[in-house]
Amino acid sequence: MIGQRLVNGVDSSSVSAEDRGLQYGDGLFETMLAVGGSIRHFDRHMQRLSEGCVRLCIPQPAPELLAQDCRKVLEGLDRGVVKLILTRGPGPRGYRPPAEVIVTRIVTCSAFKAPPAGSDGLTLRICETRLGSNPQLAGLKHLNRLEQVLACAEWDDPEVAEGLMLSQDGRVVCATAANIFVARGGRLLTPEIVDCGVAGIMRGVVLSEAPSLGIDTCVATLRLDDLGDAQEVFLTSATRGIRPVAKIEGIGEWTGGALARVLRERLGPQVS
Repeated sequence: MIGQRLVNGVDSSSVSAEDRGLQYGDGLFETMLAVGGSIRHFDRHMQRLSEGCVRLCIPQPAPELLAQDCRKVLEGLDRGVVKLILTRGPGPRGYRPPAEVIVTRIVTCSAFKAPPAGSDGLTLRICETRLGSNPQLAGLKHLNRLEQVLACAEWDDPEVAEGLMLSQDGRVVCATAANIFVARGGRLLTPEIVDCGVAGIMRGVVLSEAPSLGIDTCVATLRLDDLGDAQEVFLTSATRGIRPVAKIEGIGEWTGGALARVLRERLGPQVS
């Protein structure tokens, strides 16, 4: 259920039909978890958004203005999921960006949906849809999500919680809406994000905080064969936290999830 909606700071659910976010997917977004009325890892979200604005040459609104919008949609809520969208704003017909950019900012809040009971160990599948290669956009949460839409349309089995997506040359990159970590050989590995995929906020938190817990981490090239002999697999996302994987269809099964439990306990409020 969607709660309050703000468009450029005003209560509204409408944007211009000429908005380039609608016309071309010309923009960025952040999906953020609020706990206790405050957004977790807000500074990290703003850092990624800032990098995206630089790469796409979109003027970034002041972080305090964005924080103000977020506080407004969260009024009266203890927990929720806040989505922030920035577009290049309205413009004339054609791909060429307008000389004068009037950024559109859209902020919405929806109630958090807790996962069903007994869903602590996820089942994943391998998606047939592969991620296209584009180093200029890799890592960003830009508005072009058709690859993920097509990947999610591949299955309707309620027992399958997520799908793993591969690069064009068969590297494991991420899930449709999460990053993946694999415990192998005494190290915690996660795929490099160099030409496709999103560099998730919780991925960054785990990479920066796990070493202080005595957990060695590494960004590496991973293929499906590397998952079969893993000791543990888990997913990370800003809204769902850290979730152990029990099974990847056709690859392997796991029980326990000791590292995932330690990281969940140490890295803040969880949602499962």
